[in-house]
Amino acid sequence: MNTPRTQAKTGVDEHVREIVNWHFSPETGCPFWLEWAAKAGWSPAEEVHAFEDLMKFPHFEDEHLRDEPPHRWVPKAYSGKPYKIFETGGTTGMPKQRVSWEDHLIDYSEFSKTLDDKSFPPGSDWLMLGPTGPRRLRLAIEHLANARGGSCYHVDLDPRWVKKLLDEGHYEAANRYKDHVIDQGVTILRNRKVTCMFTTPKLLEALGERLSVPEAGIRGVFCGGTSMTSQVVRFLVEEVLEGEAQFVPTYGNTLMGLACCKPVSAEDGFALTYYAPQPRAVLRVVDPKATERTVGYGEWGRVELTTMTQEFFMPRFLERDEAIRREPIERFPWDGVGEVRPFGSSEKKIVEGVY
Repeated sequence: MNTPRTQAKTGVDEHVREIVNWHFSPETGCPFWLEWAAKAGWSPAEEVHAFEDLMKFPHFEDEHLRDEPPHRWVPKAYSGKPYKIFETGGTTGMPKQRVSWEDHLIDYSEFSKTLDDKSFPPGSDWLMLGPTGPRRLRLAIEHLANARGGSCYHVDLDPRWVKKLLDEGHYEAANRYKDHVIDQGVTILRNRKVTCMFTTPKLLEALGERLSVPEAGIRGVFCGGTSMTSQVVRFLVEEVLEGEAQFVPTYGNTLMGLACCKPVSAEDGFALTYYAPQPRAVLRVVDPKATERTVGYGEWGRVELTTMTQEFFMPRFLERDEAIRREPIERFPWDGVGEVRPFGSSEKKIVEGVY
């Protein structure tokens, strides 16, 4: 039976074959993967025919993105074309780095199609109240605003500094820095016409303590970063946004792109479920002790990410998150991840900083 779910599975399998052939072809592949295949003793281009065949790969190690210089990830098809270097993660030491040409633009152009024009009106200007610097988010949100016909205002925010302050117990200094960031946002909102905004949950809450977000002109808030419980979501929707501005959470990062959230509703108890941008990225919720096994629907497991674009191939990366495996829905006929939180957070306290 050719259901939306089987069509989605067929589409992923076709995409897997295309991307694996691309990255393991001497004509188009990058040095890292071509040398990896030579040492592994098997040919992914010949042996990978469907998504399940990616289980032949070991888990991708994030150290690869710290240890390998960026040029090692450049596909031969992109040789000589200047690239952007985006960073992700890390408080001290060498962060993970990913090269990019257009993936960040494609990811956010696709995401733009999911936004409601009533809450995120085309032609409106945006405020990006979130991490800047070498993170792709700064450029990506600006592109999202531009793609929708508007411009974007920014603030300065270094999340590595905040994480360092928190790790060292300098909570007063961290709060002062947060106030400094909010000051910048408030100044823009009071002096410029801004209708849409990206920010993190903690910064949105802090902003709401300084002004009425809807009265400041905001009609739609795109929000991501730290994990959000249903209680936090309800507070942000009902108290901070006063039920007037739309709240659109996302789960994403530099390595994945953007997972879209099932519309937030009181009927669902303000629970969050995210769906990966298949076929460019696929999320599995796996048994932490036997990661080849996907857990059952409604069960907790660790989040495993596979990213597949012509610019970047990353199979079976174990995220530092855990989630509940959720059923497909009509709009996204593939598995979702629900109630995402840091892996092991039920057993120990996790510091997430401004995220």
